[in-house]
Amino acid sequence: MGIDTVRAEAADETADLRRQQRGWYFYDWAYSVYSASVLTVFIGPYLTSVAEHAADADGYVHPLGIPVRAGSFFAYSVSLSVILAVVAMPLVGSAADRTGRKKPLLAAAAYTGAAATAGMFFLDGDRYLLGGVLLVVANAAAAVGAMLYNSYLPQIAPPEDRDAVSSRGWAFGYGAGSMVLVANLVLYSAHDSFGLTQAQAVRVCLASAGLWWGAFTLVPLRLLRDRRARAAGIRPADVPSTGLRQLAATARDMRRHPLTLSFLLAYLIYNDGIQTVISQASVYGSQELGLGQSTLIVAVLLVQVLAVAGALAMGRLARRYGAQRTVLGSLVAWTVTLAAGYFLPAKAPVYFFLLAAGIGMVLGGSQALSRSLFSHLVPPGKEAEYFSAYELSDRGMSWLGPLLFGVTYQLTGSYRSAIISLVAFFVIGFVLLARVPVRRAIAAAGNPVPEKI
Repeated sequence: MGIDTVRAEAADETADLRRQQRGWYFYDWAYSVYSASVLTVFIGPYLTSVAEHAADADGYVHPLGIPVRAGSFFAYSVSLSVILAVVAMPLVGSAADRTGRKKPLLAAAAYTGAAATAGMFFLDGDRYLLGGVLLVVANAAAAVGAMLYNSYLPQIAPPEDRDAVSSRGWAFGYGAGSMVLVANLVLYSAHDSFGLTQAQAVRVCLASAGLWWGAFTLVPLRLLRDRRARAAGIRPADVPSTGLRQLAATARDMRRHPLTLSFLLAYLIYNDGIQTVISQASVYGSQELGLGQSTLIVAVLLVQVLAVAGALAMGRLARRYGAQRTVLGSLVAWTVTLAAGYFLPAKAPVYFFLLAAGIGMVLGGSQALSRSLFSHLVPPGKEAEYFSAYELSDRGMSWLGPLLFGVTYQLTGSYRSAIISLVAFFVIGFVLLARVPVRRAIAAAGNPVPEKI
């Protein structure tokens, strides 16, 4: 009877983990649409056009009395959102770990971002300042929500399952992004058939991403479960009063785990390269290769679709060869892809689509497995706090790549030279990651070491 009870409890625990994993996947399904459709495709050009409509004769807008070129307003808004996220994420992460109440914080971040995104429907005429505020709020909320979402991974998946679970999460996200992007592109391209102007079609696309985000967030909020706080009776004085102070406290704590820091440094380097390729590929395609907007949009969609297959395939490779080796292999693939991109002929969409396919196949997997690897290196009870540092590496520190890209173009006048310069991030990241003794790092963090890692 005792054995039967133990077996029943084990079965119930397994079923509960599977249930939570399903809920976890659906948050990626919910919020990835914001990144794929809003941030990558629509909001940049549209907000810039609204700012240009509101600009004075010299091409400047004046938020809070500060003269800003209309063409720079979107970039400054994104930068401001990163600053806000840098301040908020460590504080929210620490609060989540101390109180054990991640779900209310995740709900607050998700619905703040979703409401701000849905509010972009009202971005018309010369309301550039409204657009800037909504973008800052939505982007910062997306970062905070992603940090909380990622921090659930160690709770919902045992060590041997994390690579597969993380890969499925990325696949869900890219799958949703692909579906909504297809629908948005149909609406945008055939806006006359729907009785809409082009601007109205864009506003509907923006708002629909917010509605999608909010609607599907109900699933993880229903299925995920909070756990007990790591410490009870936390006094207000024990909680840092600012996000920057908490970030400093997290950094001090991470110094006690130098191998975790070594991984984070490697990730910061190669992820900077990944993010720069994502952000600059369209510039390379339009300016160097002379490709049209429709070609670039199809390429973005191709990346989204193939990233689903890539994430799942690399998850299977990780089960056989280990996550570290698989990520190292993906960095070699990134290097080869960029080298091939250097030789692409101009005005040849087919070759650019092949480049997009190469990016898509390694994009989701390299990100998913990096996340699962890091989850093994986090001390128990500090998941959200440490994932705030991880998310900062993902979002807040990816500035060196664009800087190198811009400086290389300025010195050479060639986008080909600029794109090949990014190989340095993958080579350096490969060397740094290969030097991390992952098994020893996992044990030093106080976690069980999987058979394959």
